[in-house]
Amino acid sequence: MNTAMRRRRNVRTGMSGRQLLVAQAALVGGVLTALFVKEFPGIVRELRIYRMTGGLRAHRRYP
Repeated sequence: MNTAMRRRRNVRTGMSGRQLLVAQAALVGGVLTALFVKEFPGIVRELRIYRMTGGLRAHRRYP
């Protein structure tokens, strides 16, 4: 058999598919956590306003 016809074993460098998925998941998780931490004070403020206005029971007062 000719040596040019044989398959060569390539030494792969870099990341495997699983490592890449884990890295992407960590990146997305970090971005979502940062967004939640940044928006948390506004969410708390909106919840307080919602509770002060009566919540779901206030539909008669605020049409």
